[in-house]
Amino acid sequence: MKQVRIKDIAEKAGTSIGTVDRVLHNRGEVAEKTRERILKIARELQYQPNILAQALTTKKHYSIATLIPQGNDDNAFWLLHPIGIENAVKDLRPFKVDMKFYFFELHNEADFMMKAREMLADKPEGVIMAPILKKESIQLCNELKERNIPFILIDTAIENSGCLSFIGEDAYQGGRVAASLIDYGVHPDKDILIVNIAKDLGNTQHLNRRNQGFMSYFLDTGKNRAMKITVEIPSTDKVVVEQKMDKILESNPNIGAVLVSSAKTHVIARYLQSKKDKDIILVGYELTKKNIDFLKKGVIQFLIGQKPIELSAKAVKKLFDYLSTRQIPAKEEFQPVEIINVENVDLVKG
Repeated sequence: MKQVRIKDIAEKAGTSIGTVDRVLHNRGEVAEKTRERILKIARELQYQPNILAQALTTKKHYSIATLIPQGNDDNAFWLLHPIGIENAVKDLRPFKVDMKFYFFELHNEADFMMKAREMLADKPEGVIMAPILKKESIQLCNELKERNIPFILIDTAIENSGCLSFIGEDAYQGGRVAASLIDYGVHPDKDILIVNIAKDLGNTQHLNRRNQGFMSYFLDTGKNRAMKITVEIPSTDKVVVEQKMDKILESNPNIGAVLVSSAKTHVIARYLQSKKDKDIILVGYELTKKNIDFLKKGVIQFLIGQKPIELSAKAVKKLFDYLSTRQIPAKEEFQPVEIINVENVDLVKG
């Protein structure tokens, strides 16, 4: 396919090359009708800027910051995102992309704000962030907008945030997928337990959206007629988990299935294995090593994955395209979820 040039657009629009250049690179004043005509022609011709040629003729460095939770042994899901981000930076060579990570403690509002202030003090040109903590993230989004710093949200969507784009799971739909898996496997008269491992569920947007989607499925089409019980566990500490789970299962002996709304499904799998309870269906999220281990042992029946390495790499490339050529990405790009069981887990790539 022939490379479309700025000259080609100018000829078709009946304007100068300089006018087309100003419109495509968002610099200088151009009459609104002329601007609209040029953009329309550029879309029709499927214009793609030759960013490789630009990279070879410029010494500009692009400074990007990433603000995400700190991954660890119990929270291995967040160890995967830096892999995707670093892969994308390597793929962008010979472009000069300076990527700096700011890691905050998951569910720690004070630490999130401290890392956000550190990030803003370094004056990045663009930001990739996981807005896990809704109130604090909205505050940061407003600050980024005031400073005219473009940002992309990953993992968790926030409405009207002013972000350049969101890339991640449709959490509401992810909840409905989990509900459908449980509904097919559990007896219609067995209760279902929803476990949220979070210090402040009300401020954790993506878990709430999954739970809303989960409940909506049963209100719409679900066959299960029994109770839906919710429990919030503030930490992954073994003693805390055991106390909470013992209490809920003792007071609700009819529970036949458990949904864990986060990637910490292995925490509840560890508990169920210790109790040697094989009659409870367990469904959760994300293909971390611990989750996969319990899936292969038959303690977890299904995992729902969203490919964090892939989505993080996409975020870097979309933000870079915007910074370098002002290509505006789609406002939302939902990752297709994967349904994983013991039969196909070895075929799935992160």
